Amino acid sequence: MTAQETTPRSASLIVILGDQLSNDIAALRGADPDRDTILMAEVAAEASYVPHHKKKLAFVFSAMRHFAKELTKSGWSLRYVQLDDPHNTGSLTGEIARACSELEMYRVIATEPGEYRLKQAFADIPGIEILEDDRFIATHAEFHDWASGRKHLRMEYFYRDMRRKTGLLMQGDEPIGGQWNFDADNRKPAKADLFIPRPLRVQPDAMTQQVLDLVKTRFHDNFGTLEPFWFAVTREDALDALEHFIDGALPRFGDYQDAMLDGQPFLYHSVLAQYLNAGLLRPLEICRRVERAYHEGHAPLNAAEGYIRQIIGWREYVRGVYWLRMPGYTEENALAAKRPLPGFYWTAKTDMACMAAAIEQTRDEAYAHHIQRLMVTGNFALLAGVDPHEVHEWYLAVYADAYEWVEAPNVIGMSQFADGGLLGSKPYAASGNYINKMSDHCAGCRYDVKKKTGEGACPFNPLYWDFLVRNADHLRGNPRLGHVYRTWDRMSDAKKQAYLDSAQAVLAAL
Repeated sequence: MTAQETTPRSASLIVILGDQLSNDIAALRGADPDRDTILMAEVAAEASYVPHHKKKLAFVFSAMRHFAKELTKSGWSLRYVQLDDPHNTGSLTGEIARACSELEMYRVIATEPGEYRLKQAFADIPGIEILEDDRFIATHAEFHDWASGRKHLRMEYFYRDMRRKTGLLMQGDEPIGGQWNFDADNRKPAKADLFIPRPLRVQPDAMTQQVLDLVKTRFHDNFGTLEPFWFAVTREDALDALEHFIDGALPRFGDYQDAMLDGQPFLYHSVLAQYLNAGLLRPLEICRRVERAYHEGHAPLNAAEGYIRQIIGWREYVRGVYWLRMPGYTEENALAAKRPLPGFYWTAKTDMACMAAAIEQTRDEAYAHHIQRLMVTGNFALLAGVDPHEVHEWYLAVYADAYEWVEAPNVIGMSQFADGGLLGSKPYAASGNYINKMSDHCAGCRYDVKKKTGEGACPFNPLYWDFLVRNADHLRGNPRLGHVYRTWDRMSDAKKQAYLDSAQAVLAAL
């Protein structure tokens, strides 16, 4: 035995963040309940660096308090600092320093924060050891090796490696069903008369009610509707929400995952991302449960594959892109878009039915599914030339599942094409026709989706062409847009001018 092995290490301060609510988080794994102290803190700096949705704040604070209660019951020594504690320094680094001073501790252990700014702040703390967050399937090194030498980072090829690594939906080295991706089967518009399940709703307990009262008092001016509040805030309830999704919604998730219906904010989506991203659920346990549902004949292959791809494919991939490109990724602006974010993103006061529906739903539920985010609110911002950093901060603020590592690549890269095509092979730009195909919003809209220009035309229609013309120097050479520019080139001068004039009228009205 070496001297190091025979000498007990000094007591450590174990830092647990609000998105690390897992009993098997790396920082806890080697800790000693009889010697070490866990620190959890609700701090103003994290609650206000963007104007977070009221429901998001309530979810995180309540989930933290419930997790802290579980840790205490398990015998851990816990120092929990509430937001309204009069001694609260207002920042995580301040609370770590205060705890080290008051408890006379000189060793700090933390799991790597999910946001670059926090990781940088933690790196300056004396005596800190930062452990890699191994709740993810791909390590930073694995993603870096995969991305090395690639000019474009296409998720599909990374996803295949993750399928091989996990063995999910695999038969040896080959995918079950003979193909990797069944996305072509997952683009059906939904019908309003279908039976549509709802996510599991959990009644707030006394602890959650205290948090709701806190949010009402401290964050009354923040965006969003606070009540009714129905999110799960414990692992037990999050697991129930997973089973609820498997039983009621997974079988039709694949077919209708891109659909949008008025008055149906959830359709067949799981609404589990906030639980997964906060640590209440684990990625592989979700995926293996979905895989089991397929093998048991409860869900078709296109549903199981499509859902699993979102987690081990897209979620892992965007995390890799984030850490590969930070710092600086959130400031990228390849198309030099500078328009301020329109005010209706905060008020939902717009006559565009699709935009109003997506923003009202976001306001009320702190949730919108991927097509609403990408092809409605994101698409409009892209076409209008809104500053991508403002778009990024809006998405980071308004969704309960939004943390910068997952949100920034989705917005900067996929939605706004601000990274110049590193993440996406082309901009996700579309006219009103796409929204009309995938939703029932257009039928009740003041604007006519079939009208291309002039008074009463769907704003997406002229903005689509104006976007392409404005950015022709960047986009005309894109092989996936060649046919689109050829269509523009064949238009008469009068038709082109009508599109551009109509687009300018829309933009001026913003």
